[in-house]
Amino acid sequence: MKAVILAGGFGTRLSEETGIVPKPLIEIGGRPMLWHIMKIYAAHDVNDFIVCCGYKGNLIKDYFVNYYHRNSDITVDLSDNSIEVRRPATEPWRVTLVDTGPDSLTGGRIKRVREHIGGETFCMTYGDGVSNIDIGKLLAFHRDQGTLATVTAVHLPGRFGALDFSGDDPKVKRIREKSLQDGQTINGGFFVLEPQVLDYIDGDLTTWEEEPLQRLVAEGELSVYRHDGFWQNMDTLRDKHLLQSLWDGGAPPWKIWS
Repeated sequence: MKAVILAGGFGTRLSEETGIVPKPLIEIGGRPMLWHIMKIYAAHDVNDFIVCCGYKGNLIKDYFVNYYHRNSDITVDLSDNSIEVRRPATEPWRVTLVDTGPDSLTGGRIKRVREHIGGETFCMTYGDGVSNIDIGKLLAFHRDQGTLATVTAVHLPGRFGALDFSGDDPKVKRIREKSLQDGQTINGGFFVLEPQVLDYIDGDLTTWEEEPLQRLVAEGELSVYRHDGFWQNMDTLRDKHLLQSLWDGGAPPWKIWS
């Protein structure tokens, strides 16, 4: 099972940080947001990642190229330029880093990694949100529904696309802009997708949350998995401070790994 992570946006609402690094590399507890997301998937044995890079993507590539030495204890002998690893620290991850263009929109980034996805069901999420979601249960739910796509619905007020669905029907009825009268059910990412959804994406300038999702809704091919647990994105500096405070408290809700 592969997990595609969108990590190419400009992160303009976090310009205080993203002027230096891309948003997925902003650190919470000394580790990039991207690392936290990957640990969530890895806790459910999803260890094959495709990272869609764009803005400052070279820094994301550098992070993983240097991951082994960065996280291990090492002895560097300057006399012969040798490195001895004293305490190896790594992850059982396979990470494919793809330059999906500086200006591609979310749909375009997904389409650009088609050759790496292959013909199997895959996970997809954004590079700025963490949760204590059970990926295993999400995958089982998706298979039971038999639709081309499943989106995770979470509870949070804000400026995100609202999901309309009935109490019993797991199919999404429509996607619209959130209004002040709405409840708190929003698109929280953590999608499960069949490879056929790539045919719903025209090209680089396609926004995944617009035409492709709307068409999937119209055809009855988008199911909703309701997650009532913790979910938090990192869209602003205030969000970053919230996540950091939760980490500093010693029991961050999204830390489902040991």
